[in-house]
Amino acid sequence: MRLRHTVAAALGALTLVVTLPTAASAATGQFRYTYETEEGYEAVGFLNDPPSGACINLPGADSDALPPAYAPKNITDATATVFLSADCEGDVYYTLRPGGGASDRLKVRSVVFG
Repeated sequence: MRLRHTVAAALGALTLVVTLPTAASAATGQFRYTYETEEGYEAVGFLNDPPSGACINLPGADSDALPPAYAPKNITDATATVFLSADCEGDVYYTLRPGGGASDRLKVRSVVFG
């Protein structure tokens, strides 16, 4: 009898967990970076509430034909891992804690939030 109640309770809990809606995963806040425009001017780029777990190539610095962005500022509630290469590839990367930033010396082309 107890086994039947235990199994019924476990199935009920499993059903409840499966049917609960899941929230979209995103970092809340803004990620900022500085880049050089094609005309040679300094500009600030930003990502508002970026998605978590997806690699984002930084507009204005996302190809080898352009200089990399620099001085990233992670003003989100998630950890940001920035990469020197586009598509979050390569072994040159740096992790920024939530609320953290780096100097002009850190060059970046892509970021992923986790």
